[in-house]
Amino acid sequence: MLDYAGPARFEPSGRPRGVEEHPHRGFETVSIAYAGSVDHRDSAGNSGAIHAGDVQWMTAGSGVVHEEMHGKDFTAEGGDFEMVQLWVNLPAAYKNVKPHYQTLLSAEIPRVELGTGVYARVIAGELGGRRGPAKTFTPINVLDVRLQAGADGSLKLPAGHHAAIVLLRGDLVVNGKRIQGEAQLAALSGDGEGVHLTANEPSLVLVLSGEPINEPVVSYGPFVMNTEAEIQQAIEDYKAGRMGRVA
Repeated sequence: MLDYAGPARFEPSGRPRGVEEHPHRGFETVSIAYAGSVDHRDSAGNSGAIHAGDVQWMTAGSGVVHEEMHGKDFTAEGGDFEMVQLWVNLPAAYKNVKPHYQTLLSAEIPRVELGTGVYARVIAGELGGRRGPAKTFTPINVLDVRLQAGADGSLKLPAGHHAAIVLLRGDLVVNGKRIQGEAQLAALSGDGEGVHLTANEPSLVLVLSGEPINEPVVSYGPFVMNTEAEIQQAIEDYKAGRMGRVA
């Protein structure tokens, strides 16, 4: 799943807005901040904040309850808000790992030039000899690509990966095919093809690829497991308070 909170303007408020207390189990959430800020707290006592350029990589694993709210300063001052949340499935062998966070600050995310006026920030995986800071359970590439108008660049993805280009906003030609607007997705073949990007206007893009897990997937709301029985167990555990509560 990929959720794009497109550019929006928030006025100052005396009360934080966001997603209040809710559970997750069996996968990871990857929150990429382009503008604004989010404070998070969870049932394990963890807390932190991400701002423009930062990424929060949360492994829900065996189960966690957390909340994601506008940051204190952003709530008081208002401003532009733009974020992406990507859900990354976990293999069966790791669905019950202990929940934990990776806060990836902007300064820690390497930048790779792909051509004049186009570059990629390597959040996870590897590109151009640079490795992203995210620690993953399966081979994954998450690339935050920015293009100026008229920019032209290329990159190559691993053979065997499922891959896609997500145009968050802009006007882009991908391997000769034009996509434009907001939240547009173009699937790529799994043969490790080269990806050629040309921007007709300033464009914000996510390039995603991952090695297939090849296991059954059963999802229900905030839970992603392998069987219906595991989903029912997750629901029961949450209702019984076994995933904890945000203090």
